[in-house]
Amino acid sequence: MTQTAPIRLISPTWIAPVIPAGVVLENHSLVVAGQHILALLPTPEALLAYPDAANLVLTEHIVTPGLVNAHGHAAMTLLRGYADDRQLMDWLNNHIWPVEAQFVDYDFVYDGTCLAVAEMLRSGTTCAADTYFFPDAVANAFSHNHFRGQVCMPVVEFPNAWAKTEDEHIHKGLQFRDNLVKNNPLLTTAFAPHSPYTVSDRGFERTLVYAEELQLPIHLHLHETSTEVGDAVKSRGQRPIARIHDLGLLSPLLQTVHMTQLNSAEIALLADNNVHVAHCPESNLKLASGFCPVGELRQSGINVAIGTDGAASNNNLDMLEEMRTAAILAKAVSQDATMVSAFDALAMATINGARLLGLEDTIGSLEPGKRADFIAVDLSDLCFQPVLNPVSQLVYAATGHQVSHVWIDGRHLLAAGQFTELDSQRIRANTRQWQHKISQFRKPA
Repeated sequence: MTQTAPIRLISPTWIAPVIPAGVVLENHSLVVAGQHILALLPTPEALLAYPDAANLVLTEHIVTPGLVNAHGHAAMTLLRGYADDRQLMDWLNNHIWPVEAQFVDYDFVYDGTCLAVAEMLRSGTTCAADTYFFPDAVANAFSHNHFRGQVCMPVVEFPNAWAKTEDEHIHKGLQFRDNLVKNNPLLTTAFAPHSPYTVSDRGFERTLVYAEELQLPIHLHLHETSTEVGDAVKSRGQRPIARIHDLGLLSPLLQTVHMTQLNSAEIALLADNNVHVAHCPESNLKLASGFCPVGELRQSGINVAIGTDGAASNNNLDMLEEMRTAAILAKAVSQDATMVSAFDALAMATINGARLLGLEDTIGSLEPGKRADFIAVDLSDLCFQPVLNPVSQLVYAATGHQVSHVWIDGRHLLAAGQFTELDSQRIRANTRQWQHKISQFRKPA
């Protein structure tokens, strides 16, 4: 860290640092030097120690780490509202995959990802795991808007606009990693074999070889629906997770997504292999995919993070809403009102997401030495009064609309609810062009 970096103070009413767990600091200031967090100090002490520092006072705001969206398909914002209210496999096979085959190219992915970044910034997300075609377009959209992310390299059996075979997917993914991601400090990458029903054994085996050699994560949709599991048992005689285990993929490198169909033996297997889980409650609810047993997973010591999935199946990327749904759903599924407290939900959306991405030493909590990724949420409105517990109000009452300020790597990207750098008018104009094209293709019945 350079010693010449300007010192800035952020002085809200409350700070929830996430680490230590369950702590809310009052009358404290976050001390930021350039791209890093320097200290958390009582405000009088901070003002005395740094008398020349600019001080942003945020009355009736809570400051937290930036939210980490552990799973999404950013470009699918352009398909928001397309083919709603359908079963997953009907939705995919008869609607989403055909419209993607018609429109997905570099420009579609770039423009859709820029739209997603705008939505995520506006609602407090500062880092996202993204998996889609044309990862170079995703990476450029993230970079051009100074957004942090894990840009995944897709692997599927079927041909598409980005690659024709599994081998070509892997080859182009490795080329992408070499050319782009390693040169951008805000970006990391991972392999993303889509799912057991779209990737062959050989595709998984080749992916694993490179993942272990390069120590790259593997991001995988797994046990998303009962249909997926039942079809696998009929065709292969084993549940998908058993196949993934036999192929050697269960390890701390594995980032599983959805996991709504799990038995106790499978949960123990995940725990034994330190596998991560990205829980997408609202997408799973909307597609009637089932219920991830979050309480059992957490009690088994499994790291559970929160993701929104894509806007075509959610239909928004609001991680504050997702936290609320994750907490309430966990209570209902476990029939235990103490399951996933407000503080637990905040941790799942911050440090647990960072842990899933291998970034827990960099982001996910407000600790000295970590990168300055943090947000402020305005709790001044009457609908939040009285603020007896600001973290409860944040999780159970707020939405992304109350996010007022966002910083990524020390850069102030949202100030008083307004973008400081992102060109929202250009994004809106591009989105309208895609809306016209897609609406002319075929309107879902």
